[in-house]
Amino acid sequence: MNIRPLHSEQDYQAAKQQLATWFDAVTEPGTDEGDAFEVLLILVANYENTHFPIEAPDPIEAIKFRMAQEGLEAKDLVDVIGQKNRVYEVLTGKRKLSLEMIRRIRDRMNISADVLIGH
Repeated sequence: MNIRPLHSEQDYQAAKQQLATWFDAVTEPGTDEGDAFEVLLILVANYENTHFPIEAPDPIEAIKFRMAQEGLEAKDLVDVIGQKNRVYEVLTGKRKLSLEMIRRIRDRMNISADVLIGH
């Protein structure tokens, strides 16, 4: 296969189709086909990052999402955020996250500080 930069939607679709056949064949790393597979994966990822960027989630929505994943309730965040009324203020957007809250949430809930800082 002749690998070249992806300049159009047509190039992108053709690359995805080729990748699909290689996924099914389970290419071996270090072989010519395996190297071509890896390079094409990088090209497709670059095209997707450029043309279909994923925006960072809202910090509060990220916290709520993690709460849902872990089965947590607002009362469970008292030791992370502070008093129960402060937890509700944060979750409703009435209070911004402090640097100390961000650190504790990052450490205890495993949410990236970049997400918690937001835009």
